Amino acid sequence: MAGLRKLDDYRWEIPVDYKPGMRVPGLVYLSEEMLEAARQDEALEQVANVAFLPGIVGRSLAMPDIHWGYGFPIGGVAATRVSDGVISPGGVGYDINCGVRLLRSDLLESEVAPRMVAIIDRLFRNVPSGVGSEGRLRPPKGEIPRLLVEGARWAVRRGFGTAEDLEATEDGGCVQGADPSAVSERALTRGLPQAGSLGSGNHFIEIQAVREIYDEDAAAVMGIDSIGQVLVLIHTGSRGLGHQVCTDHLKAMERAVIKYGITLPDRQLACAPIESPEGRQYLAAMRCAANYAWCNRQHIAHWVRESFMEVFGLPPDRLGLRQVYDVAHNIAKVETHKVDGRDIQVCVHRKGATRAFPPGHPALAERFRPIGQPVLIPGDMGRYSYIAVGTELAMKDTFGSTCHGAGRLLSRAAARKAARGADVAESLRSRSITVRTDDVPALAEEAPGAYKDVASVVDVVVGAGICRKVARAEPLGVIKG
Repeated sequence: MAGLRKLDDYRWEIPVDYKPGMRVPGLVYLSEEMLEAARQDEALEQVANVAFLPGIVGRSLAMPDIHWGYGFPIGGVAATRVSDGVISPGGVGYDINCGVRLLRSDLLESEVAPRMVAIIDRLFRNVPSGVGSEGRLRPPKGEIPRLLVEGARWAVRRGFGTAEDLEATEDGGCVQGADPSAVSERALTRGLPQAGSLGSGNHFIEIQAVREIYDEDAAAVMGIDSIGQVLVLIHTGSRGLGHQVCTDHLKAMERAVIKYGITLPDRQLACAPIESPEGRQYLAAMRCAANYAWCNRQHIAHWVRESFMEVFGLPPDRLGLRQVYDVAHNIAKVETHKVDGRDIQVCVHRKGATRAFPPGHPALAERFRPIGQPVLIPGDMGRYSYIAVGTELAMKDTFGSTCHGAGRLLSRAAARKAARGADVAESLRSRSITVRTDDVPALAEEAPGAYKDVASVVDVVVGAGICRKVARAEPLGVIKG
């Protein structure tokens, strides 16, 4: 990366001539201080590799939470023309529609803190979590196709949440074009018992308190109105079903690269033309997995509400646990964007990146159009998370995208060497953060030191103008898968 060129305090360009075969330049959002960490793995090289994809337009992009991933870096964004471009599963990842959902409440930290252990214990009991965990949902097998097509709407029709939840969910919790026939029997077998579960790794439920409000008007639209107000953040995805969808279709894509004569610098970028049978099949299956994830988070949100009701003995209207928003972090979507002065249809790959549409965008629910799309940016479990909104500049420069979180500094293996899970738990307890997990040693992988400081990440995207801060919250209690 000797040719990396600084454009301003927040952006670095990888020139199109860095590697023969790049079709567009790369653009990475980083501060000077973050650059050295970004050079420690192959993530910047992956930004350049993504620029080889047929039909790519604009630039191959990466957010400041960038780190090495499969094919694409985590934090990568790329748009390809629908007419002659490709779709790459590496640009979505294995955990399809891994995303976050935020609930606000009428409760204050002073009311919740004395009952934190009881709340965390109840949540831990009501929401299955961990490797191989099985969900409470257990839908009949004959209902799975409907679930995969309807997403969160399937859950709401069965009493798990309200229409207001759907209004506050990206795509209304249901992306169109899902086709269950594109999902393998193996993927269905893996997904059926896991519906309604949190999963493992960095998936979590976090109870938070608002510490700062930067934009009172935007915060008020979201129902965030006071310092100390309690929020609940849910982070999970499509579990084994999404992983299997990616695995299945990567095999087809590897064959498609040969079939269509596509030249790539990395086999992990395996892809197929969007309009090819292989491309259409992957998109149809990926949309099913995305809808599964939205249904999953919808049920978990219901059980969060149920858990608070059980602990506080209060009706839902007194708790005020209403949804702020739900966003996808790993997904590919066909959208219309302005490229070279004209509107064209592109497939936007967002892998570890958040959609950040501006005020007035027609894809947003009416109540969010004055402020722009809510953007949820979780940090590590020892520091803080941010709520932001999308901007016009994001629409212009990043296909309406911004960062998705803190981003890892250490691999999971390195994090385990750097700290003991029991020590991480004790450190959190000493700071009055209640943590619960079935796998204490694995907490080392999620130690605050294993992640970038999300405040630095947010400073870059805000400084670059691709989102705007609304509020900051800090953890009070955490359930880790």
